[in-house]
Amino acid sequence: MLNTSVKRLPFLFLLCLIAVYSCFYSSPSFINEYGTYKPEWPLLIDAFITLPLICYVFLTDKKQATIKAIAYCALLILFGAYFIPAQQKLIWHYLEQARYLVLALVLFIEVVVVASVIAAIKADLNTHADPDESLIMPLKRWLKSGTVFNLMQFDMRMWVFCLFANKIKSENYIGEQHFWYANKDDAKGNALGFIFLMVFEIPIAHLVLHFAWSPLAANVISLLSIFGLVLFIGEYRAMSRRPISLTKTHLIVRYGIYNPLYISLENIETVSPHHEFVPRSHEVNRYNFSGVPNIEIKLKSPIDEKSIIYLGVESPSMLLNSLNKASDKTTN
Repeated sequence: MLNTSVKRLPFLFLLCLIAVYSCFYSSPSFINEYGTYKPEWPLLIDAFITLPLICYVFLTDKKQATIKAIAYCALLILFGAYFIPAQQKLIWHYLEQARYLVLALVLFIEVVVVASVIAAIKADLNTHADPDESLIMPLKRWLKSGTVFNLMQFDMRMWVFCLFANKIKSENYIGEQHFWYANKDDAKGNALGFIFLMVFEIPIAHLVLHFAWSPLAANVISLLSIFGLVLFIGEYRAMSRRPISLTKTHLIVRYGIYNPLYISLENIETVSPHHEFVPRSHEVNRYNFSGVPNIEIKLKSPIDEKSIIYLGVESPSMLLNSLNKASDKTTN
């Protein structure tokens, strides 16, 4: 618990900085000579020295510390662009131009992801290997497990199912039994309807924003909307191809393009039917596209701080019976 609290200190410090400098730049007081002196240098020091030092001191994973330091600095640059008076900006004007570098970096990462997808498709997806393992194999060559690794494998899976879903064979996924969820409460039909709405809405919204606001805003929002459309198409095509699987030792929860969750059968305390809405909670993980989850799994030991897993599947009784039998075998 203490370790988790320590890891949150950089983020809490970021919030404190934003709160303090909001008052400093917005409210006249004796600190800023009653609004006549609002320099950029205090925020520069805190953004590029103090905050990165706190990240490196309180986060043991230095790669994660670097990523968070860069992200928090970028947020403070954006904050300063709006709150620091223009006449007080000497260095900040140059920092604001860095947003184009960040955009180029994001585009570069997407190109790397797509290139890795194509390489994985050509190399492994036509074999009988587990598709999830085949997809992340190129990433494992140059990334270890962590936040960046999880984000990139999610991104890679999105592109694979959007562009090459016909290459994915469901029977190649690891597992002795497979369970499905695409047709529960017509989840797949709802997803398809949402995709059609997005396809219809994007060009109309682009034209409205172009003439009513600005061409740049229209282009940015349209690009983000197209990226969201790619995500939904990948999700839609993954529903009927990525199963929830049961092995002799684990329940593997694959849901849409989400990263797989491996639940050890020995870690399952109880499995029971469920028929009620589940609100968001720090201790709960929900895998359900439409309606309410119909299976509740309570864990003996939390996985990523989640102690209860809710699933929405097409045949809950079949999964319940299989899980109970498998759990009995592991305990005997």
